[in-house]
Amino acid sequence: MFKTFADKIGEFKKETIMTPLFMVMEVLMECIIPVTMAALIDHMQTGNISVVVYYGSILIVLAFLSLFAGSTCAKTAASASTGFARNLRRDLFYKVQDYSFADIDRFSSSSLVTRLTNDVSQIQNAFQMMIRMAVRSPLMLIFSIVMAFRINPQMALIFLGIIPILILGLLLIFNFAHPIFRRIFKKYDALNNSVQENVAGIRVVKSFVREDFEIKKFNQASEEVRKDFTRAERIVALNSPLMSACMYTSMLLVSYIGARTIITSSSTSLTTGQLSSLITYGIQILSSLMMLSMVYMQITFSTEAANRIYEVLTYEPTLLSPENGLTVVKDGSIRFDNVTFCYDPQSKREALSNINLDIPSGQTIGIIGSTGSSKTTLIQLISRLYDATEGTVYVGGEDVRLYDLKCLRDAVSVVLQKNVLFKGTIRDNLRWGNKDASDEEIVRACKLAQADEFIEQMPDKYDTMISQNGTNVSGGQKQRLCIARALLKKPKILILDDSTSAVDTKTDALIRKAFQEEIPDTTKIIIAQRISSVQDSDQIIVMESGRIVEKGKHEELLALKGIYSEIYESQTKGKEEN
Repeated sequence: MFKTFADKIGEFKKETIMTPLFMVMEVLMECIIPVTMAALIDHMQTGNISVVVYYGSILIVLAFLSLFAGSTCAKTAASASTGFARNLRRDLFYKVQDYSFADIDRFSSSSLVTRLTNDVSQIQNAFQMMIRMAVRSPLMLIFSIVMAFRINPQMALIFLGIIPILILGLLLIFNFAHPIFRRIFKKYDALNNSVQENVAGIRVVKSFVREDFEIKKFNQASEEVRKDFTRAERIVALNSPLMSACMYTSMLLVSYIGARTIITSSSTSLTTGQLSSLITYGIQILSSLMMLSMVYMQITFSTEAANRIYEVLTYEPTLLSPENGLTVVKDGSIRFDNVTFCYDPQSKREALSNINLDIPSGQTIGIIGSTGSSKTTLIQLISRLYDATEGTVYVGGEDVRLYDLKCLRDAVSVVLQKNVLFKGTIRDNLRWGNKDASDEEIVRACKLAQADEFIEQMPDKYDTMISQNGTNVSGGQKQRLCIARALLKKPKILILDDSTSAVDTKTDALIRKAFQEEIPDTTKIIIAQRISSVQDSDQIIVMESGRIVEKGKHEELLALKGIYSEIYESQTKGKEEN
């Protein structure tokens, strides 16, 4: 894990190395200052102004050197930690891009968002403390103890006696707090999931007047995080009184014993200036331990964050491009050879069972079936969003697992059930299909998708801004824009997953007619609930419970008097009565 995170420092190695070096310089200056101050105090009693000026000048130089080292250290530490966090977040994001749908399901999108944001911030804070405080505190502790022993070994023993008590107390505090911090991360995931669901489905929430329910759900998740944080912070808050008790106890002992030593020895064993510097060193020793406790707390808290990030970085995606994979898809032919699929390999429930299907290139295939019949699951295997559990899926005559993933997915355009548009202009959104598409190609794709008409009626036409998730266009308009975007890929296989459900039957028919006339060589798969959307297909597949139960042309399926016929009659009965 250490090596993995160390690699993320990247181009910020210089700042990472410079930070502790300047910190060493700062600590040295701060440890020399009390000794110099002691000499100044002792010489002030002699009345020799030139000596006072001499030591005063040294103090000023030491103070400026300490200031320079401290400010430079802070600057390099900030640069190193933010750069480290940027690289870490970038690599996490890149890694997630390689995840399959199954991998995303395994981690959950809300958990991945938490790891990319909150967890990385925790690691960033821990990293900055490690290259600053974790260097400063031990050095300050060691130097201060050495200097205290040089001044008066007997008095320095007081600090050594206090240190074990403080360390034991801090260890007990953090041992109780650490398990709570671990729990908090999982509850953060639950809180983020609640927020993500609410924001994504805010229109549904408002349409069903379920704001109170969502508020209650959010408050419950938020309260769980608050309770655990409060419990952990109450334990960690014991740091301050423990530190104060140890510091004031040691100061009282040093002041009392030091004063007696000065009086009884007539300042021969200990001077006033030395007592002053001993008190300063004592404060530095105990402050160093306090800083170490803060570092330990941050590292303890961020350990779980590091484990979660490391899990994402080292997780091997379940779907990978083969080495030297095929880079050319010959045509749009598709074949399912005894394919079975389960979302969870450990589950006995099969989403697809014994699928055998042969689709010649250029054909139009209609798929119909009840909700939950695994229509979408079937088409997700074509572009290898999932891998078949058993059997083989062929595209262009080759096993899909032999293709380079980018090549395969470039050859397959899928318009999913949940249409997604991104914030930006219509033109920007359409160019997701082909970033190099010319304006003429964009207009042609929109005409095929029957989108050009409503775009031309907009004030800014193709430069009209689309809000996030396309909330400023209707469902039918969004579907047609997504179809146009898919067409710009110039795919060998075009899949419409119930993506014309929000358009009227006339527009639906115009879209299908345009497909037949303009892209005859492209294999077209249309998943729909309306018979009218698939009845002109070269082949119609009826699915039920993950199986193909009927297959044939429209007239052939009607003659079977099976499921297709029942659906057809139920959809046409109302029209005939009217």
